[in-house]
Amino acid sequence: MHYVIMGCGRVGSSLAHSIESRHHSVAVIDVDVEAFRRLGPEFHGTTVKGVGFDRDVLLASDIEHADGFAAVSSGDNSNILAARVVRESFGFDNVVARIYDQGRAVVYERLGIPTVATVRWTADQVLRRLVPDGIAGLWHDPSGTIQLVEVPCHVGWVGRAIRAIEQDIRTPIPAVTRYGSAMVVNDSTVLQSGDIVYAMVESGRIHDVQTTMSAPPMEH
Repeated sequence: MHYVIMGCGRVGSSLAHSIESRHHSVAVIDVDVEAFRRLGPEFHGTTVKGVGFDRDVLLASDIEHADGFAAVSSGDNSNILAARVVRESFGFDNVVARIYDQGRAVVYERLGIPTVATVRWTADQVLRRLVPDGIAGLWHDPSGTIQLVEVPCHVGWVGRAIRAIEQDIRTPIPAVTRYGSAMVVNDSTVLQSGDIVYAMVESGRIHDVQTTMSAPPMEH
């Protein structure tokens, strides 16, 4: 899989190495070529000079074949603009933008652009949302038998009823976050693009659930 990152600061360079360590390809965009020094000689991906909202720059990063895009530069406006260009011009939803202003983050979440605003957790949060094999445990019972996890979903699941998805993965899905607001799932809830899905999973089945949800659903 291929990922594109705009911004080669501490977060961007850390994210690039984390994705490479998972055996994915990475392209990093930055306006300052000196910033690429942070990647070090062990980085094997592509570096592209420019801004992430420039179409030619994005094409040079192989955005057309990318599986996800992260805008983690130091500018809120640049990050949001780049995220919107990628979503609207290249038509895929796996986009995350780093935002310093918490108030802005809420607004953009409601527009369907996932954002990460807490600086201390930025790299981990972006990685978890961007890379499908980044399933995250949010809670577990004292024995460790059951966990509440955030499950990355392949776009192929969009449009399916949550109750039907529960049957496919044999796991309860108690809630989703949509446009920045959490909601309890009911019988009429349908998965929408940009939803964050929370599943209550037996610890021994987390890998199975992750594998199923990160791939297109099988047709019955």
